[in-house]
Amino acid sequence: MAADLIEKTDRYERMFADALAEADIVVPASTPLGEAAAEVREMSLSYLEDGRHFRENDDPVNALAAFSYGYGWLDAGVRIGLFEIPEETHLFTME
Repeated sequence: MAADLIEKTDRYERMFADALAEADIVVPASTPLGEAAAEVREMSLSYLEDGRHFRENDDPVNALAAFSYGYGWLDAGVRIGLFEIPEETHLFTME
């Protein structure tokens, strides 16, 4: 069971980091939506850093939770149109 948790945590970290790299803010920075997009990106990056901190401290449960929660923030930003992603990506839910 521990090996499954480690594998899942590693996989979520990779997917989340890749998703952050692919998501580009598409709303003007000087607008309220631009500010919201910047906050969503900042929150997502914070959760990625938190998850990595938990992994380094042998806490895969909280690492996985942080990666999952941060991914959710980013995915929500994509869904409401704050970010643009490549059409062929498999890293976000679009339906």
